[in-house]
Amino acid sequence: MQKNNIKNDPPCQKRTCGGSLSEIDILVALYFRIMNIDPENPGWMERDRLILSKGHSSPGYYTALAKRGYFDEALLDTFDQIDSRLQAHPDMNKCPGVDYSTGSLGQGLSIGIGMAEAGRLKNLKFTTFVLIGDGEAQEGQIWEALMYAGVNRVKNLVAVFDCNQVQLSALLSDSIELTPFSDKLKAFRWSVIEANGNNMEDVCSALARAKEESGQGPVAVIAHTVKGCGVSFMENKYQWHGKAPNDEQLELALKELGG
Repeated sequence: MQKNNIKNDPPCQKRTCGGSLSEIDILVALYFRIMNIDPENPGWMERDRLILSKGHSSPGYYTALAKRGYFDEALLDTFDQIDSRLQAHPDMNKCPGVDYSTGSLGQGLSIGIGMAEAGRLKNLKFTTFVLIGDGEAQEGQIWEALMYAGVNRVKNLVAVFDCNQVQLSALLSDSIELTPFSDKLKAFRWSVIEANGNNMEDVCSALARAKEESGQGPVAVIAHTVKGCGVSFMENKYQWHGKAPNDEQLELALKELGG
């Protein structure tokens, strides 16, 4: 029998860099300052939840989970390899700390509503956060979920929009424009908070306020971010949505990031 000629891709070979850098401050704020969690007991029923609806930005997500202690950081080197626990899209059955498997864009908020409502029915006091890309926010299912949550005043639900204005192959402004985004969310009966998503003090303040206010109904945080934030040759460039730097570019990127 002939064996399949399959080899593992190097880490981050085909997955997003720019989106991970725009989201990373949000993730660090959530996992280290805002969310009530226990990495030693990832299945704790009263933990706060996070759904990475923009599941393609998993490198930043996995890095935050590893740094928070959900698994050994050495596992990061196996990203996107065959049989790795860190698949390109997060898999809740493989990776500790992943609250739901994602990848198909537009679905995370619907799942978050289900989690929030389940918590209410079971009288569990946790907050569900859903991290959504602004390109993803063009999906119709997102708006159906926004409408449902607003009309039904779903509590303990926070939608965080990573608004970096750049998509897979174009700027957001070249496609379906969300502006005026805040007004649209308010029209769907959501409370709205805006913040600089790449400023730790600002994003922590916004997320803490959102968590508190979500006890009265759904809250949206519009986090204004920069795709590829902190790396000069990646910033605001859609070309870095789904590729990894070569060795020379990596060295330069780490130097610019202070690593």
